[in-house]
Amino acid sequence: MRLPLLSPSSLSGDQKELYDSIMTVVNEAFGSFTVRNQDGALLGPFNPMLHFPAFGKAAWAMNKTMYDHTTLPNSVLQVAVLVTGTRLGARFQIYGHERMALASGVPAEKIATIVAGERPTDLTREEAVAYDVAAALNRGARLPESLYNAGVETFGKEGMAEIIFLVGCFHLVAIILNGYDVPVPDTDD
Repeated sequence: MRLPLLSPSSLSGDQKELYDSIMTVVNEAFGSFTVRNQDGALLGPFNPMLHFPAFGKAAWAMNKTMYDHTTLPNSVLQVAVLVTGTRLGARFQIYGHERMALASGVPAEKIATIVAGERPTDLTREEAVAYDVAAALNRGARLPESLYNAGVETFGKEGMAEIIFLVGCFHLVAIILNGYDVPVPDTDD
């Protein structure tokens, strides 16, 4: 890790405001994975966001918007996030979203296949479209018209926008994680 962890007691006003906003979502939505150390310092992409709050607030605003305005089933979103994290090799993102996917009902075997860089054969229709859209966007080219249309047919225009913006958001998260060489926390699980 390229940045030291920031204890909550050492935070400036801007950092504390960002910390509190992050913790609100973490407490509501993150479930069983470790995002703070014993002293309360944030791990994952959150520590770099706190170090540079001018950038971190903007990055967090996008991430928080994805949590606040999600309409699609969580399992579908987790598939798209895992495809993205795997493509970019973002260890902490994979670590956390494996757990979130399990909590949303995605079977461990399906998660393992996605994290291995393969497309599971037993995806639901919605998961399959989310997987294919995320995989295509992660290749860095124009999304094929047929795949875009399949997404709109499956999720509607708003749902398709949610997947597209989610993939973009988690590219940003993965870049932060990889840029600062953020490790997976030591856990007992």
